Amino acid sequence: MKDFNINIVRTTTPSIAKFEADKFLTRHESFEFKNIDEASRSPIAQQLFYLPFVKTVYIAQNFIAIEKYDIVEWEDVEKEVAEQIETYLNKGGEVIKEVKASTGKVPVTVYAESTPNPAVMKFVANKKLVLKAVEFKNIDDAKNAPLVQKLFHFPFVKEIFIDENYVSIQKYDMAGWEEITMELREFIRNYIEEGNEVLNVESVQVAADSSSEKGTKTPEFENLDDTSQQIIAILDEYIKPAVASDGGNILFDRQLQ
Repeated sequence: MKDFNINIVRTTTPSIAKFEADKFLTRHESFEFKNIDEASRSPIAQQLFYLPFVKTVYIAQNFIAIEKYDIVEWEDVEKEVAEQIETYLNKGGEVIKEVKASTGKVPVTVYAESTPNPAVMKFVANKKLVLKAVEFKNIDDAKNAPLVQKLFHFPFVKEIFIDENYVSIQKYDMAGWEEITMELREFIRNYIEEGNEVLNVESVQVAADSSSEKGTKTPEFENLDDTSQQIIAILDEYIKPAVASDGGNILFDRQLQ
């Protein structure tokens, strides 16, 4: 079974295409390489520069973006590029060579954001934390989530939800936000700044399996009937953003038989 899957994403700039991975490629840094010499830290970027149409390679947390020269069109080469990247990654190829940092810390900012639910506060970082939304009802759910395990050691933390670049925390009534917000914000910021893992590598799949057991995993979209597909589209466009603003998430369960 493959470890990495690559999805092709077109951008608003016709010359640039993104190749998104379903796992992190680099944690807290992003890179731009304009030629093979600049890419000395990135073996995969160097390999991509052997393609004659590659002009610039960008590497961020879960994607590689490539700017091309006009000698080709993306529709003619994007599948080949995606397969090359996927094959390289699944053979264990190195994305970025590690270098020893002087401090070992990555600058991170985290701010607290209130939600319509007075029991929930969002802590938003300037770094992507996860690739998929994950919810934790208790510390037992967090066996693959080191950050969440530590947060549950705070006695006032009731439930935790993580998505993209924020951690949403629901508290017990024993404490007011004015008493604990600063402590939580600084704890999350320091944890990320020190380069610690938010989720273990395998935890995304574990979370998906757990969701399936509870009957909440969305079935394969293409296998659903038209009505179910329309419901999912409405959820994604209208309902999810509102629920996310409250620090939560909503998933399609199953189509009616």
